[in-house]
Amino acid sequence: MVVKDTPYDATVEADGLAALAEAGAPVPAVLAVEPRRLVLEHVSGPADWAGLGEAVAQLHRRTGSAYGWHRDNLIGELTQPNGQHHHWPTFFAEQRLRPFLDVPALPHDVRARLERACEGPLAEVLPADPPASLIHGDLWAGNVVEGRWLIDPAVNHADRELELAFTALFGGLPDAFWAAYQRTWPLEPGWEERRPVLQLYHLLVHVAHFGTGYVAPVAARLDAVGW
Repeated sequence: MVVKDTPYDATVEADGLAALAEAGAPVPAVLAVEPRRLVLEHVSGPADWAGLGEAVAQLHRRTGSAYGWHRDNLIGELTQPNGQHHHWPTFFAEQRLRPFLDVPALPHDVRARLERACEGPLAEVLPADPPASLIHGDLWAGNVVEGRWLIDPAVNHADRELELAFTALFGGLPDAFWAAYQRTWPLEPGWEERRPVLQLYHLLVHVAHFGTGYVAPVAARLDAVGW
């Protein structure tokens, strides 16, 4: 077993793992949970990136009635707001961008560009009501154990393209993952054009965590869509 002491309420993480497990995603079992301690099943390989790609696509087929989650949870060390909405561009603007626009490291001009995007342009790029997929929420290589198990979720219901936009950042996951995902549930046309917009969220989270070094990638995404 693995004992994880947390500086945050461990029941939040346990809730996310339970949701993923109920949906059939490969996660370690939660053996015990206390307010600041999580006891997990010890898991190991061998790696199965193709199997993981199929599993994530199947996870995304589990949908909810609205975007968001029944509680706020965590993205890294930060609170992830999950107020529910039925309009995807509104959810993305109000729950994924605006809460991070007051980060001190974010320059005024970039903040102003993001605020303008929230006022209307987002709705011109993002679909109004894509499936509200159950997503892991923080899916990158560091949250995959032995190439097959998912840990440290930030679950919510969202357009699945948000998950995959983040997964493609910072080196991404192996080609076998992507090929299997696309075989299982191909992405909708236009995903390449939407990806820079969706990557804004996790880049803002990185600005909040790590400072000005991530401002340039935020500006580059805004440039890419002409905002």
